[in-house]
Amino acid sequence: MAKKVVATLKTGKGKNFTKCIKMVKSEKTGAYYFKEEIVHDDHIQDFFARK
Repeated sequence: MAKKVVATLKTGKGKNFTKCIKMVKSEKTGAYYFKEEIVHDDHIQDFFARK
């Protein structure tokens, strides 16, 4: 199933999207976790600016 998603993102309109991974510190426990999201190239800075 993952192969189909990757193949779709590499062709056509999928080239305009990027998978962003951000490390976030939990306020409750102090542990770090990763937040992943596929965003349009125009909104990458917005993704990293959000908390």
